[in-house]
Amino acid sequence: MTHDDITADAVSGPGGVPPGPSAVRPATVDADAESTGRDTSPSPADAALPPELAPAALTLFGDRLDLAAAYAELLATDGVVRGLIGPREAPRIWDRHLLNCAAVAERIPSGATVLDVGSGAGLPGLVLAIARPDLTVTLIEPLARRTSFLIEVVERLGLAKSVRVFRGRADEAASGSSGREPISGDVVTARAVAPLDRLAGWSLPLAVRGGRLLALKGSSAAAEIEEHAEVVARLGGGEPTVQLCGVGVIDPPTTVVEIVRERMVGPARPATKKRARGGRSRRG
Repeated sequence: MTHDDITADAVSGPGGVPPGPSAVRPATVDADAESTGRDTSPSPADAALPPELAPAALTLFGDRLDLAAAYAELLATDGVVRGLIGPREAPRIWDRHLLNCAAVAERIPSGATVLDVGSGAGLPGLVLAIARPDLTVTLIEPLARRTSFLIEVVERLGLAKSVRVFRGRADEAASGSSGREPISGDVVTARAVAPLDRLAGWSLPLAVRGGRLLALKGSSAAAEIEEHAEVVARLGGGEPTVQLCGVGVIDPPTTVVEIVRERMVGPARPATKKRARGGRSRRG
């Protein structure tokens, strides 16, 4: 992931990363392409849907496939120029990003409110909003450069009625800050944000009781569950499970760690000093 230097509260923490050197960066130069004289500038052609993926795309997006294609083009052009998508990722937008994210929709109930933590370029939150018009989606992202892109994409795709962009960290969204009301949702999603223990700490407070975290993971899913299950339980989460989404539609299917919020656990309180009789603090 790339970084930003103009975000509010630009520190490591829930849904946030340290600031970086510039607000907008040019696409990374491909040394091999440069040596052969090949054009490396972003092109809408990079976002073309490969014919072999068309059946899966139609299954996952239905009559909103054209909207998904418009988003793919924005990722392959503006997304690359702004440093949200690597130039080498552009030709793989459909299989590696859009279809991978859209498959998760099968784990989300009808009419649910979805909060996407560390949304970045809108993955998976915007993809889910495109695939499932019945959802209400909030994209939570602390970096100004990314939120600017998200706001523009939401407007250009005509999704403003069902999608909002929250600029801030996950803990700020859960507790409320700067006069904003706390927010919560039925489902919290995250992709490539943090290890499961930290991600659960940031995301479970955003879920209503009985709501769930859907964390898109790779081959590390089972190992992360084994390592962090106790932490998840202390945070009020149920036993994490691995779900494979899009079986029979995409290959490989999307691996998701699902955690239901079973208990409402508040933030830890700092220890208070014992007081002596008469209300005066004991001296050490």
